Amino acid sequence: MFSLPSRALTTAAAALLATCLALPALAQETRTITDDAGRSVEIPADPQRIASLQDLFFSVPLIELGVTPVGSHGRVVIESQPFMRSSKMLTGVDFDTAPITFLGTGTEIDPEAVAAVDPDLIILSTNQDPEAFASIAPTVLLDFNRSDKFELYDRLAEITGTGDALKLLETRYAQQLNQLKAQVDAPNISVNVIAAVEGQIRSYRHFAALGRLLDEADFAMPDAVKEIEYGKFADFSPERLPELDADLILVTYRAEEGETAQDAYDLLEATIPGYCAFLKACQNGRLIAVPRDETFASSYSALGSLAYTLIALLAPVPDVRPD
Repeated sequence: MFSLPSRALTTAAAALLATCLALPALAQETRTITDDAGRSVEIPADPQRIASLQDLFFSVPLIELGVTPVGSHGRVVIESQPFMRSSKMLTGVDFDTAPITFLGTGTEIDPEAVAAVDPDLIILSTNQDPEAFASIAPTVLLDFNRSDKFELYDRLAEITGTGDALKLLETRYAQQLNQLKAQVDAPNISVNVIAAVEGQIRSYRHFAALGRLLDEADFAMPDAVKEIEYGKFADFSPERLPELDADLILVTYRAEEGETAQDAYDLLEATIPGYCAFLKACQNGRLIAVPRDETFASSYSALGSLAYTLIALLAPVPDVRPD
């Protein structure tokens, strides 16, 4: 049997020891960022086990960037399994399709549940206390109340070192946006997004994915909506419904919670009986219900889906009716 001389064994052992000692050093490589609370946080240079404490604005973008969190905030509907809002529709990834641990809902996330997934980085939102999780792993706070939700996407790419993936998503979206502009005369078409909420009519001014697309395609909007701050919404009393009329009005419904388009129309009718008589868009068949889960996400997949939806709804079609 072949055997190494003792000197060779000593050299090999020393090399192995040096390699083992070097591995922790590599694993501990860090960098410092400033989070949205102004805190200077030392984080892993290449985080591998991220706990995301907001599903719609953190987990979905992370998954699109190629980073699957080890645990995530989610939602629960009565008699259903936990889910990450919009994620399965936009990415196919959810608690039942990927090794992601459900950490809890809203602000009710137990630090012990987060610690159990052994994260090397925790990304949390403005309704959570970083200090409650600080002993587990580095915590980065991102403000999901900011008007431009896609700024969060940029921050997540920065934190995870996935800038190249983000550039590809931006390139794809730029092509989709250009196609929309080429097919639809957006500046001469007004669009409004509304919902009936607690007896009022809520109008959204360029919120999340749908809002970004409407803004960057340069669609017009009702004058009343122009007064709303970008990325926000305002509630209008029912008698002001005619002021919210547009060439195309979109209303939304929660498909993930079992709602249908008819639920959105029924809610409008319950809030303002005979609402269609006050809106030319409705009378012209241009009041359309779309799933809220896609429109409210910070998602490049959503941007593409919505771009094609608007092309289908608004691109000119030939008049093929017989004389």
